[in-house]
Amino acid sequence: MDLQNARILLVGSTGVLGGELATRLAAAGARLALTGRRADALAELAARTRAEHTFALDLVDVERCATVVAEAAERLGGLDALVVASGVAAFGPVRSEQDAVVEELFAINTLAPMALVRAAVPLLGPGSAIAVITAVLADAPTAGMAAYSASKAATSAYLTAARRELRRDKISVLDARPPHMETGLAGRALVGEPPRMPRAADVGEVVDLIVEGIAGGHGELVVDLSSGALSLR
Repeated sequence: MDLQNARILLVGSTGVLGGELATRLAAAGARLALTGRRADALAELAARTRAEHTFALDLVDVERCATVVAEAAERLGGLDALVVASGVAAFGPVRSEQDAVVEELFAINTLAPMALVRAAVPLLGPGSAIAVITAVLADAPTAGMAAYSASKAATSAYLTAARRELRRDKISVLDARPPHMETGLAGRALVGEPPRMPRAADVGEVVDLIVEGIAGGHGELVVDLSSGALSLR
C-alpha cells in the first residue's frame, strides 16, 4: 500500500516503539490517529507528528478498543491500516504466577489486539493492512516468562489464521515478532525482574522493517534464532 495519505490508526503510540513508528509513518506521509494512556505524551507526539486525531485508550477495556477503531475511521474519513504497537511484560516462574497478572497479560497482549482487529476488518478495503507487534517469544517460549510467552503466542496464532482468511479480501496481516529491544518495556513489567537479556536489537532497524512490511503487504517479520538476523516474509 502507498503510505502517502494512508489513513492509519496506531495503537500504543506513546511507547518507544510506537513513537518511532508514528515518526516514520508521518515522515512517509501517512495521516495518523494515535492512541495512548498518557495524555501529556500523546499530545506531545501528536504535535510532533502532526497526527490528526488522538484517543485515550486503556487496552483492558475491550469495548473501548472497538469504539476507538470506529471513531478513528469516522474522523479520518476511512481506514487504510491498523497498527498495534502496545504490550506489557511479566516475569517469574510458573509456581509464583498470579491469576490477576495472567489475566492482565492476556487482556492487553491478546484480547485487546484481537478486539482491535475484529473492529477494523469491516472498515478495511482491498490493499489495506493490519500490523500487530507480538514478539520472538511466540517462536521461542522462554522459561521465567511462561504466561508472557503464551500471551504473545496466542496473538501470533490468531494473526496467522486471520491472514489466511483475509487474503481473499486483499487485506495484508503482518505479525511482527522482533527480538528483545531496549524500549523500557521490561522495566515496566507487571511483576518480576527480567532475566539477563540477549543483545538488544536496534529499534530503528525493527521500525524500518515494520514500515516496509506494512507498505509491501508482508505477512511476517521474524528473527533467525541462530544468527539474530531480521527478515520480512
